[in-house]
Amino acid sequence: MAGRQNRNQDMDPFTSPRTFFGSELRRAREAAGFSQDQLGERVFCSGTYIGQFESATRRPQPDLSRLLDEVLGTGEHFQRLCELARKSKHADYFADAAELETRAKTISEYAPMLVPGLLQTEGYARALISAAQRFESREVVEALVQARLERQAILADSAAPLLWIVLHEAVLRVRVGGAHVMAEQLTSLAEMAGANRRVLIQVLPFEAGADAFLNGTTIHMTFADAPAVTYAESAYTGQLIEEPALVAQYQRAYDLTRAASLSPEASLSLIESAAKDFATQ
Repeated sequence: MAGRQNRNQDMDPFTSPRTFFGSELRRAREAAGFSQDQLGERVFCSGTYIGQFESATRRPQPDLSRLLDEVLGTGEHFQRLCELARKSKHADYFADAAELETRAKTISEYAPMLVPGLLQTEGYARALISAAQRFESREVVEALVQARLERQAILADSAAPLLWIVLHEAVLRVRVGGAHVMAEQLTSLAEMAGANRRVLIQVLPFEAGADAFLNGTTIHMTFADAPAVTYAESAYTGQLIEEPALVAQYQRAYDLTRAASLSPEASLSLIESAAKDFATQ
């Protein structure tokens, strides 16, 4: 605990809004005479969680910031800082999950209709975002495309997470951006599955029937120094799930879906076949 707090004290509070939030939280906590564990008990979280905010490794949360203001008697100070520190290139409902991706040890994702963002080509991402943001300007669309592509940098990192993707077969058939874009995207998927030993892709075939996740994307993440979390998303909304029992239920459902999927080798053959089909259109 002492080592972690010393690192927090060495942190430059003016590096970013998030580090300023963390520095202010530490200052207010110490002024109130609380340890991280004691403050955590009063705002219904762990001392480790408080430490993550103080060290700026987690984005501040609105509900927790409100509780911090109540317990520490700081008016709306942390709520205002939270609003500033939560600004992100990503949609607000996804921003926390996007940040956690960069720290994850493993990422297990189920995609029912679309190629996951971490594996999208630029053409596929642009076609998809253009369709989803039909009334936004081209500048907004391009900013979202670049933000999505920037997420993929974690796959080239020496400490890249183990990425295990289950695609429903519908992902290989839903035409996004035309035949050329689909051929390029599926070829990229096949190359990634064949060349990157930290990326494993399986396909859940149509004949597998109903599965637990047909109604939306699900991402399960584990960490070396924190509990697992699950992110569930549908159109224009998403939810980060941290309650251990519910996270475990999602994990069991993902395991069942993975067990019903084709082997990685058979999945690769199906992806390559679908890519050839689009390439000849």
